[in-house]
Amino acid sequence: MAEESGKSFARRDRLLEIESQVQKWWLEGDVFRAEAKDSPPKDGEKFFGNFPFPYMNGYLHLGHAFSLSKLEFAAAYHRLRGANVLLPFAFHCTGMPIKASADKLTREIEKFGNPPVFPVVKEEESGEPEEKTGGQNEGNQTQPGGKFKGKKSKAVAKSGAVKYQWEIMQSYGLSDEEIAKFTIPYHWLTFFPPLAVEDLKAFGLGCDWRRTFITTDMNPYFDSFVRWQMRKLKEMGKIVKDLRYTIYSPLDGQPCADHDRASGEGVIPQEYTLIKMEVISPFPPKMSVLEGKKVYLAAATLRPETMYGQTNCWVLPDGKYGAFEINDTDVFILTSRASLNLAYQNLSRVPEKPTCLVELSGQDLIGLPLKSPLAFNDIIYTLPMLSVLTDKGTGIVTSVPSDSPDDYMALHDLKAKPAFRAKYGVKDEWVLPFEIIPIIHHPDFGDKSAERICIEKKIKSQNEREKLDEAKKIIYKGGFYEGTMLVGEFTGMKVQEAKGLIRSKLLDLGQAVVYSEPEKKVMSRSGDECVVALTDQWYITYGEQEWKKAAEECLAGMNLYSEETRHGFEHTLSWLNQWACSRSFGLGTRIPWDEEFLVESLSDSTLYMAYYTVAHMLQRGDMYGADRSSVKPEQLTDEVWDFLFVGGPYPKSSEIPSSVLNKMKQEFEYWYPFDLRVSGKDLIQNHLTFCIYNHTAIVPKHHWPRGFRCNGHIMLNSEKMSKSTGNFRTLRQAIEEFSADATRFSLADAGDGMDDANFVFETANAAILRLTKEISWMEEVLAAESSLRSSPPATYADRVFANEMNIAVKTTEQNYSEYMFREALKSGFYDLQAARDEYRLSCGAAGMNRELLWRFMDVQTRLIAPICPHYAEYVWKELLKKDGYIIKAGWPQADSPDLTLKKANKYLQDSIVSMRKLLQKQTSGSKKGKTSTPNVQNKPTVGLIFVNEQYDGWKKECLNILQKKFDRATGTFAPDQEILSELQKSEIGQAGNFKQIQKLCMPFLRFKKDEVKAVGVQALDLKLPFGEIEVLTENAELIKRQLGLERLEILSAMDADAAARAGDHASVLNSTPPSPGNPTAIFLN
Repeated sequence: MAEESGKSFARRDRLLEIESQVQKWWLEGDVFRAEAKDSPPKDGEKFFGNFPFPYMNGYLHLGHAFSLSKLEFAAAYHRLRGANVLLPFAFHCTGMPIKASADKLTREIEKFGNPPVFPVVKEEESGEPEEKTGGQNEGNQTQPGGKFKGKKSKAVAKSGAVKYQWEIMQSYGLSDEEIAKFTIPYHWLTFFPPLAVEDLKAFGLGCDWRRTFITTDMNPYFDSFVRWQMRKLKEMGKIVKDLRYTIYSPLDGQPCADHDRASGEGVIPQEYTLIKMEVISPFPPKMSVLEGKKVYLAAATLRPETMYGQTNCWVLPDGKYGAFEINDTDVFILTSRASLNLAYQNLSRVPEKPTCLVELSGQDLIGLPLKSPLAFNDIIYTLPMLSVLTDKGTGIVTSVPSDSPDDYMALHDLKAKPAFRAKYGVKDEWVLPFEIIPIIHHPDFGDKSAERICIEKKIKSQNEREKLDEAKKIIYKGGFYEGTMLVGEFTGMKVQEAKGLIRSKLLDLGQAVVYSEPEKKVMSRSGDECVVALTDQWYITYGEQEWKKAAEECLAGMNLYSEETRHGFEHTLSWLNQWACSRSFGLGTRIPWDEEFLVESLSDSTLYMAYYTVAHMLQRGDMYGADRSSVKPEQLTDEVWDFLFVGGPYPKSSEIPSSVLNKMKQEFEYWYPFDLRVSGKDLIQNHLTFCIYNHTAIVPKHHWPRGFRCNGHIMLNSEKMSKSTGNFRTLRQAIEEFSADATRFSLADAGDGMDDANFVFETANAAILRLTKEISWMEEVLAAESSLRSSPPATYADRVFANEMNIAVKTTEQNYSEYMFREALKSGFYDLQAARDEYRLSCGAAGMNRELLWRFMDVQTRLIAPICPHYAEYVWKELLKKDGYIIKAGWPQADSPDLTLKKANKYLQDSIVSMRKLLQKQTSGSKKGKTSTPNVQNKPTVGLIFVNEQYDGWKKECLNILQKKFDRATGTFAPDQEILSELQKSEIGQAGNFKQIQKLCMPFLRFKKDEVKAVGVQALDLKLPFGEIEVLTENAELIKRQLGLERLEILSAMDADAAARAGDHASVLNSTPPSPGNPTAIFLN
């Protein structure tokens, strides 16, 4: 909780009051209104950033806020620098989720009443998938060719851990009377978007709200835009109607795209060859009902080229199977799950409804004699295998022990273990006569590759899963890419060439059929498990060669801020293919030439960034497009859209006034291309890549996107954000609990890369304390102005503090420009505060300089403004009494940082720390195991600091050698032998016994090489870039004050008289002699 102490929330409430006041100022000044200027912008003069519009079936949460904060901070930085900034925001309502939730409510009312009275079931697991914000993406890790592995997914279940949709709505704080209204899908569109606007305003989002809108045909203006976009793509031949395999929801009766899924985003159809293994009659009694039909065990395989080597067929003994009618004559035996997929692929006597003639167990199938295509064995038998999966493929598996380590070991176990055979009623003649048939030559493992690798890896049984998986990977990869066929009509041909030919032959002869299923489990938002269906529908031809080249060209010219992001896009472009863009049900825009269908939710959200540029002129600030006083929706013809966005001719027949048309075109030409789109990394594999494709197809090249910045997902306190565990916060809850600026502070601190970030409540609470304490400190400083030094800055501490501010300005500018906001927070706030605190300490009784403190308050306020704008605005106006708004105040001016002064101050501070430790040790005694009470009377009062500013003698020679043997380009040293050889040839190496020289020099050489790794090549310098004696002398008063000394002497170790000052402690100078950067201190009473 946002606690100050006990249960006090005074500091948090102070920030909330400030935020409320500041937001009124911003509203009065209309500060985020973005207007295009008359002349085209020069580089850096404008910034147009946007964010994937969130789906409106609930409140915005911290997952949304985290990604959005990256855009908000970037936009605020550019605005602060003086750029003309456009940050618009809209709301996505297209697709199935809202419709599915509304339908669930309707069904619950029908079944349980209004309000519904649900049955109480103890420990019953939810029938609905759990919402996991940024949860594990089940599907995008197995796409062909090792596709980009997004770890988390945005399109996740929207039902919490509760079972019923009504209970989910109750969790939003809605009354039963209100919930009943949500059975109407369009009610969701009027309820949640206005609340999201409220939350984003409270968050301080610098948005031009005149440009906001919702999707679907409820907004006639955006509806017209999407229709134009679809027609444009169709005219170009980029939308076609085709019969293709697609992930499909039987309950919804339509394809289920990524954003329609509760789980399984990114999962695509996996295509198999279904081998028809004919069961030889007579059939056993349990299968007598099948007599007279052609009955096949249907085995799904990815390797049809291995069918020559079949020795048997595998089933799971306790697996559940069925005999399903495929047509009037053929029956396939397989799992019911596989039969459902087949039924949606025109492979069922009754389309979309599997007909099971008899239910069977795996045990019922053991011993069935089979005639299998291509097999050299005329008859093979069905045998038990305990590792057969029934949730993948058909539950029927062909056995090729020559090339499958699993098959080889399973067959080996059956042959070697009579008791195993007896357990499942397996007769000897079904197993023992069958030997390995060589069919493929493997370059590394010969003609019986599975047998050989199992022997080499000492695999003893089919239960050694890890070893078998590793063996399978090796054999399959080598066999496919480098293997050669030994048998059949394609003997001598490479396996990868023969595979397709053999598959085609099997299909042409009717010995196999094509079968497809989801590569992993997919659940629709309606709650049913999806299948793969063969559907005739509209597709966008992503992946088409010329279009793909244009997309790759666009990507190459974009700033992606991370190599991992670039690799993700490159992977996606390598596999992305035709995308089903039409749906039968849900909300959205109708396909203009085929109004039976709707445009699916990932296809109406690829070009809408262009719509932002004119939305305010069309909709006049009404997100629903209800205000039609400017332009009527029907006036937005294709000619108008072409004129606005693609350089088309002026639409002479248009009734829209030319001044309005030209102003809209000017808006688009000024703002486009957009400079940055920020998103979670899960959208790389669909939405963001679609965005690239659509822009390259429709708008001119000079309007192609300039940059995408992708981030990981957000955890809360190092745990996955999840409603079911309670580890979840809506944006509104976070603002109420921590304030907007403390929430923003913690979001900035959470992380910037592609890995998952971490929102820590302690950080947010600490931010509340820091921000309010900083306000109090500034109030105190301003009130005590007369006590400050008013003369120009002149002291060493003054110079250091001024330099630290210069460093903060330059470093923070670089961090913001690279969108590294955690680093910007560190350099622009944490480091700057540390510098201020050190300055206060260094000044002592002389006091701090007024001019520097005033500059500090100005600089710190500007640097933190993009992250904590309310706090900064309040300080700017109320405390510093500045004109205008901090958010547009300009980046602070700063001189070039003096890095030598920075190093000198670090040397000073480090020296004080080490001397303090030495003094404490000397005062309290150094005997181990004993704790001595400091003797105040004997406390040293005199300090002697001995300095050696330059290496000489053998150390100088060693450093010269290391400098010579260091490669600055690679940052590495030559081999030790080469360095030793150089040492031996040197003057000191020739001066005496080299073994003794080596013993003397090697520790120093090692120490300096390690130091180079830690601090850089300057560790090899013979002296520091500043005078150590000068720095220590100038700060003698500070050192005395810090160490509690009465007298301090800074002495050169090169001065023989100075060494005598050590008196009885002279031995210290011999045991720990001073060296550049490491003075030696001696303390006397």
